[in-house]
Amino acid sequence: MIAIIAEKPSVGQDIARVVGATEKMDGYITGNGYMVTWALGHLVSLALPGTYGYTRTTAEDLPMIPEPFRLVPRQIRTDRGMVTDIAAGKQLKIIDEVFSKCDSIIVATDAGREGELIFRWIYSYLGYTKPFRRLWISSLTDEAIREGMANLREGSGYDSLYAAADSRAKADWLVGMNASRALATASGSANNSIGRVQTPTLAMICARFKENRNFVSTPYWQLHIALKKDDVHRQFFHPEDFRDKNGAEAAYRRITSDSVVTINKVERKTVFQQAPLLYDLTALQKDCNIHHDLSADKTLSIAQSLYEKKLVSYPRTGSRYIPEDVMAHVPALLEKVITMPWFREYGRTFDLSGLNTRSVDATKVTDHHALIVTGVVPEGLSEAEAVVYEMIAGRMLEAFSPRCEKESLKMECVCEGMDFRSQSAVIVNPGWRAVFSRKEDREKDEPEGNGGTAVFAEGEEIPVMGYGLAQKKTLPRPLYTEATLLTAMENCGKEIADGQAREAVKELGIGTPATRAAIITTLFKRDYIDRSGKSIRPTEKGLYLYESVKGMMVADAELTGTWEKALAQIEGHTLDPESFMLSIREYTGKVTGEILRLKFPEPSSRAFTCPKCKTGNVIVKAKVAKCDHEGCGLLVFRRFLNKELTDQHLEQLFSSGSTRLIKGVKGKKGASFDAAVAFDADFNLKLSFPKPKGGKGK
Repeated sequence: MIAIIAEKPSVGQDIARVVGATEKMDGYITGNGYMVTWALGHLVSLALPGTYGYTRTTAEDLPMIPEPFRLVPRQIRTDRGMVTDIAAGKQLKIIDEVFSKCDSIIVATDAGREGELIFRWIYSYLGYTKPFRRLWISSLTDEAIREGMANLREGSGYDSLYAAADSRAKADWLVGMNASRALATASGSANNSIGRVQTPTLAMICARFKENRNFVSTPYWQLHIALKKDDVHRQFFHPEDFRDKNGAEAAYRRITSDSVVTINKVERKTVFQQAPLLYDLTALQKDCNIHHDLSADKTLSIAQSLYEKKLVSYPRTGSRYIPEDVMAHVPALLEKVITMPWFREYGRTFDLSGLNTRSVDATKVTDHHALIVTGVVPEGLSEAEAVVYEMIAGRMLEAFSPRCEKESLKMECVCEGMDFRSQSAVIVNPGWRAVFSRKEDREKDEPEGNGGTAVFAEGEEIPVMGYGLAQKKTLPRPLYTEATLLTAMENCGKEIADGQAREAVKELGIGTPATRAAIITTLFKRDYIDRSGKSIRPTEKGLYLYESVKGMMVADAELTGTWEKALAQIEGHTLDPESFMLSIREYTGKVTGEILRLKFPEPSSRAFTCPKCKTGNVIVKAKVAKCDHEGCGLLVFRRFLNKELTDQHLEQLFSSGSTRLIKGVKGKKGASFDAAVAFDADFNLKLSFPKPKGGKGK
């Protein structure tokens, strides 16, 4: 008997059907010589500090360096503290039973770092040494599963992948647990956390916010003239902005209604805009945020759902290329794509015989090739799933379409001794850009300032039809959106001032395509950041933490980027995991010491008239707000469910009886929703939900 372990029940059921296992049991399916079982995500995790005897949050216990780390069944938070998840414990017993009855194991967890870690920790925790082989596939179609089963790989070939995943998890434990406890000790508040990736990401958000907020705008002036030919005109702009008002006005006065210009240069060029590469996860998340306002986490969740429905290839990929053997299937896949309603019009002129092969390069494929559709016909998709599927299928069409051909036109002239120019481009053949025909793409090709369509010949002398001086002002770099934040995380090393350091990390980012969405989500959950439209801005709490640690190693994106490189080297057999972990232990000690030396000011007390007794004052402190009138008893803890009430929340609560709407509140069952926090009749806290809009009257 051979055991097969998948990552989720749905995938296990698909594999069981393909291999002929049909007898359904509790937690596994058996038949045809196989017993197919599954994990429920991470069933096993690294033990929390209490397991090692670190029960108090004190400076004397830091840094905590477990030797060795211990694995425990998945833990969940309850009113009684952290306890073993009953569902995880039950499924672990089932997996143990299955493994014990089988001679060997086939690993069918997701083919990536986390999937490997899920299996290896289960295997290690249960104490098995039986041989195992790896099912390594990039889609869940029956064909892919059958082909993968026919070409199983030795499990030992993925030892380095496991070593990288295990090292990352332990590094995150060491830095996160120690830094967070050190911060709690130094600040007197346990409501903060620090992480190896989340803190540098928060630092980028806060630094951009402060730069934007403190930006001092300066005026500048743009000078332009308008020339007319027949019934059309065109604006020409002076190539340099004027920073001095007097100089700008002096230049403006040189031009009169009698001025005549000489066209001294007309240059036409054919310009080709290459088709974009196929999507990796980060590129998909960025475009879904830009065009459909989907968060990175939501996009990943939808892409995973499409993968499990066999509609797209493995989504957690960091590659934008496919190898030649996958390219062999692309024409047939594109034939199906162009029959879809979204792309039928474009498909009428699409030439399958001369596909663009820019995305075909086996040397640039990592563990998984780029995201592509599988050819399975999508049915019954939700609106959000349809949107993401359309993006992936449309990008396939774009990637294999011809280049976009443009004709650029540059004209230059001299007016009263000053240079002026006009630049524009016209699409001759849209090529790949016709797939979506987005308005924002077309607007990029408008002449500068939408300045008309007249065309002049070199040597022509043209009277000035009009002229103007426009005052403008410099603008700050915009706040991050999820799309631009993902780009910053991906390219964190590219803005480093030191040349040698920048060169060392130019190909690195912080986090990986598979983890960046989770990092951003964590920052939202910690109330470090929130949204204002599409923009991301730090909260008071996030800025406070940033100001506390911004000069420290734990907030250094460059250093975090070098660790991502080290993890990649472990995966590629060029770095010993223990060498990496030694550096992490040393780093943990330094970071812990830095944070413990922080001096936090005493939280300022604020007083409000007590809404309950109307006599006393409510004194607001770090963790509680309490009425000082004897016998009143009003007591409000800052922590309510998963949210920490800010000073603004408390001010709203004591002045009006309710906070404004707070986003991302989590109930006891883990469901997330938006609600206000209000007083009930006895001045205890309760949730208050907004009234639904509209509705039928009775």
